[in-house]
Amino acid sequence: MFQIDVVEQCKNNNRKGQLKLYRQYCDGMFCLAMRYVKNTDDAEDVLQESFLKAFQRIEQYEGNVTFGAWLKRIVINKCIDFLKSKKHETIEFEERHLPVTEDEDWSVDDGVTVKEIKAAMQELPEKYKYVVMMYLLEGYDHGEISQILSLTETTCRTRLLRGKGYLKQLLKEKNYGARY
Repeated sequence: MFQIDVVEQCKNNNRKGQLKLYRQYCDGMFCLAMRYVKNTDDAEDVLQESFLKAFQRIEQYEGNVTFGAWLKRIVINKCIDFLKSKKHETIEFEERHLPVTEDEDWSVDDGVTVKEIKAAMQELPEKYKYVVMMYLLEGYDHGEISQILSLTETTCRTRLLRGKGYLKQLLKEKNYGARY
């Protein structure tokens, strides 16, 4: 009930309500932004812009999902926009070298740490990285990812599968021993 009342206060442009929501979600959303932008100052900027956008468009929040899920989507989109704006040169990855694997097996050898997997994810080409991160780290499904990134679900699935293959290849090359 607290969240609904505070959101209603925000819809009435109540600054105290906005501050309550900000305090409730700022730490978690900062961690989310850091996973994408990798820089404290940039993450703070993205977070600030995300909250501004959320409060400006709070009328669009209908309560179909939790406020946190709605805000999370805004933060991820702001992170992606920020990273795209910082990208000066794009190197196109040749997709023909990556076969599409049709399995749902994401297992790796026990010796591989989460930190190593996250580091390898950062080496993925951008079009695969965001889909893989949103699927593995944020827990979004194909439908949600395709909506956020403005992709078809088929493209989303293909990028996830190719990203998975590329990730396993990166881990194998680093002798982390990904299983197939």
